[in-house]
Amino acid sequence: MGLRPTIIIPTYWTRADSSRDGKGSTRKPSKSKRSAAKNSFDQASAGAPFSHPTALNDPNPPLVECLTSLSKLKGLNKIVLIVATTDSAIDVRADDRVREIVEKFPNLDILLFGTSETSSLFRRLEQLEMGSLIEALSVKSYGATRNLGCLVASVLDFDSIIFLDDDEIVDDPDFMLNAAFGLGQQIPSGGHLLAKSGMITDMTGDYYQLGAGKQKPDAAVDTANFNKSKPRVKRHWADTFWKDQDAINETIASALKPPRMHRSTIAYGGCLAIHRELFTKVAFDPWIMRGEDVDYVINVRMHGGDIYIDDEWTLRHNSPPTGRNSAERFRQNIYRQIYEHRKIEFAKSQVDLRQVTARSLEPFPGRCISPSTPALAFVTGILRTISGPHRADYWKSAWDALGKANAYARMNCNNYFNLQRSWPGSIEKLSNDVALRSIIKGERGVDYSAMTGSFKAW
Repeated sequence: MGLRPTIIIPTYWTRADSSRDGKGSTRKPSKSKRSAAKNSFDQASAGAPFSHPTALNDPNPPLVECLTSLSKLKGLNKIVLIVATTDSAIDVRADDRVREIVEKFPNLDILLFGTSETSSLFRRLEQLEMGSLIEALSVKSYGATRNLGCLVASVLDFDSIIFLDDDEIVDDPDFMLNAAFGLGQQIPSGGHLLAKSGMITDMTGDYYQLGAGKQKPDAAVDTANFNKSKPRVKRHWADTFWKDQDAINETIASALKPPRMHRSTIAYGGCLAIHRELFTKVAFDPWIMRGEDVDYVINVRMHGGDIYIDDEWTLRHNSPPTGRNSAERFRQNIYRQIYEHRKIEFAKSQVDLRQVTARSLEPFPGRCISPSTPALAFVTGILRTISGPHRADYWKSAWDALGKANAYARMNCNNYFNLQRSWPGSIEKLSNDVALRSIIKGERGVDYSAMTGSFKAW
């Protein structure tokens, strides 16, 4: 019997962009707008690292193109949209905006899981004396949003899930068939393949990250002949000591070699298939700033499993221009890599876990998680400050590498292990809860009064 997967799409939203005029064009940001962007940067480093959320007044939200591409697929089951925002003040408006988009796709079986549903879930958790799970299921971090998707899929009795992002486009009509290829099947080394990642390209069909020498975009992308050529890296002098892109591209190049499936050290959260036997047993880490997908590879390894990468299962990422986000990502990567190093070291004291070393995760992320990471990050931040732009942001990042990032890692690295100990039993209990099942399945109305009480969507 074939698998019956559901597609989970977290969709990220932020305040209306005041720089847009009626035609959707942009104007030069005002001083107050630049100040707001700075505040957003700080919030991202404090635990809400949504790289490029959609503005509420965006006339062409990427979610529309994503759903349009899905409507052409064969073998499609239910789609679950989980609404996340950068600011709780816009939660309801974001729900309404996504609901308007969903109404344009009556041919798709879409379940919207927004603020009201999340609030009702949290109220139910408190009633069941499981309030400790609220942070792990909130919609204010990438890891927690994915945990919420795992819970919803479990309650809905799906045997597998496919995570996509809302700014991705699926071209292959057999995408679902390729997603299920090998999943749940026995592998030669023993055990079963319980999770795998596909491959993601940019809009021109290039697999590699920034600095890899992009191919020129054509009028139409030949999806049967994606660019799998060796990356040609031209590193800026300011990145002499910060070589994460080199390591990422080397890992991608290895994944693109035969055979089709490889045991992987990376995963793409926007193209990730997980069997129920795994997502109900191993949770995502809500406390990692970004890269929760690669971190999930480590979590799975700690618990005796592996994630594979399938180079024939592909989609395109419709990512926006980077701009200021490059400084944001650098700061978040500092927190991420320092946190990851401390987490791996802490796990060595846990007798029930398989030991995972940085060397076993090379090229990426292994080369980027070491005791020298804070010093390398500090030097790189200073060099980027000199070379510009965004000097103030890089200056702050440099000093965070020696202070705040280490403090954050010390404070939170044990949180995941506490969550993981209770995750399998919690998922089983919640999946069998009649009240929660009726809320998620829409068999009875959600408790809108929860939105005005103490059980808001975090």
